[in-house]
Amino acid sequence: SLFLTRPTLYTYTAKRSDLLFMAEELFAVVMSGQVKIEINQTYALKDAAQAHADLTARKTTGSTILLP
Repeated sequence: SLFLTRPTLYTYTAKRSDLLFMAEELFAVVMSGQVKIEINQTYALKDAAQAHADLTARKTTGSTILLP
């Protein structure tokens, strides 16, 4: 049989206190350098339309962020 599932963290973070605790742990690991988050493209917020165009045209790879 075929079925679809949707990934969710709700089971682990149903209470706000759990969510805050897990977020704090995650950010601590990232800030310590144990996990490196690769950012492939950055755009100024004023260039959001161009970022959107590049994303939809498949001109980007990996993570793309907008900077204020």
